[in-house]
Amino acid sequence: MKGLLKNNFYATLSNVKVFSAVMILLGVFVVAVDNTIPSLIIGYMLLGMIGFSLTAIASLRKESTDKWSKYKLTAPIKRADVVKSYFLSLFLWLLVGILFAGIGVGLSVILHGFPFDRNTDIFMLFVVGSGISLFMGAIFFPLFYLGGEERNEVFLVISLLCGIGVIMGLSTLINTLFGTPLTSLQVILDGIIILSCALLTFALSCPLTIGIFMKKEF
Repeated sequence: MKGLLKNNFYATLSNVKVFSAVMILLGVFVVAVDNTIPSLIIGYMLLGMIGFSLTAIASLRKESTDKWSKYKLTAPIKRADVVKSYFLSLFLWLLVGILFAGIGVGLSVILHGFPFDRNTDIFMLFVVGSGISLFMGAIFFPLFYLGGEERNEVFLVISLLCGIGVIMGLSTLINTLFGTPLTSLQVILDGIIILSCALLTFALSCPLTIGIFMKKEF
């Protein structure tokens, strides 16, 4: 598993370097500008969490292009471990995105004060960014192995849109059940429910993807 994770890391590294440089430059701008317009912080946080997850998924296209995805199956490794390594890599890169988002919003708050109306707004931004990334991965990986590597870009767009749609649907459903406006406790509960659903879906998608990959012939 360590070897697979290392391989995934190096496959993603070139894209991550570029994206990290962009995030640092944007972070400097977001932190330096007065945060009376919180949309800058919102965009930066979501971009970091979703963007790093996207780079992890994009590395699959690189492997399929150089045929490494097929060659490594001749090595003494299990197909289940290959799939698990992709899920774990995405989750680890999501944590990196959360770190970037946390540092950016933290420095902005320290320098300019709290920019949102409610104390729970930042918490919900982390929930939304993480939830979209997890749902996106949970949808993408089964599609990738079911539909073929050549459709990587299409599946990536579909997965991202579905992830956004699921988050919006869950939020609407919960808001309907709780009624509006939500109290701070209800907002936190809302976030916990959404994040729990995303984690559960992500976890269940792994054995589903393994089952699809085990039946796939090359």
